[in-house]
Amino acid sequence: MPKINGNEIRPGNVLEHNGGLWAAVKVDHVKPGKGGAFAQVEMKNLRNGSKLNERFRSADKVERVRLEQKDQQFLYEDDGMLVVMDTDTYDQVQIPADLLGERRAFLQDGMMIVVEYHESEALNASLPQKVTCKIVETEPVVKGQTAANSFKPALLDNGIKVSVPPFVGQDEEIIVNTETMEYVERA
Repeated sequence: MPKINGNEIRPGNVLEHNGGLWAAVKVDHVKPGKGGAFAQVEMKNLRNGSKLNERFRSADKVERVRLEQKDQQFLYEDDGMLVVMDTDTYDQVQIPADLLGERRAFLQDGMMIVVEYHESEALNASLPQKVTCKIVETEPVVKGQTAANSFKPALLDNGIKVSVPPFVGQDEEIIVNTETMEYVERA
């Protein structure tokens, strides 16, 4: 694995530090009036989710880890594990459902997701940025209310609540951004 200097750490980098795998969430380069400059790095443990703030000077060397990204198809869920299939080899693998966190509700049968592996361990999974969902409950459309820049609450078929424009009605399909969990447009 390549070693990088402490001042080369960027957000999104995965580092091996203190025997664990950490993702750099936020990096601030600090130049104090006295003493040498350093990078203040907020890191998140990829295995247990704990956070850590660490200072790295430019002379400090850290191991940068490259994760292998694989496009995999979601098949079904079984006892808190997601069963996904590698579309190249057709191998079925089980990964923990909590890798998706709160975005788990947007997962649909047959959906392609990107799973990041370190050696053979799944560390992260991400959904497509936009997903089509159906509105199961919202207030009825009121004529003449579309001019105001207001939103109304809506319940989706997966149990998630989002705010939608007043012209969107019940039983309509909308596109939702899975990163921000917000309405994008009508489907």
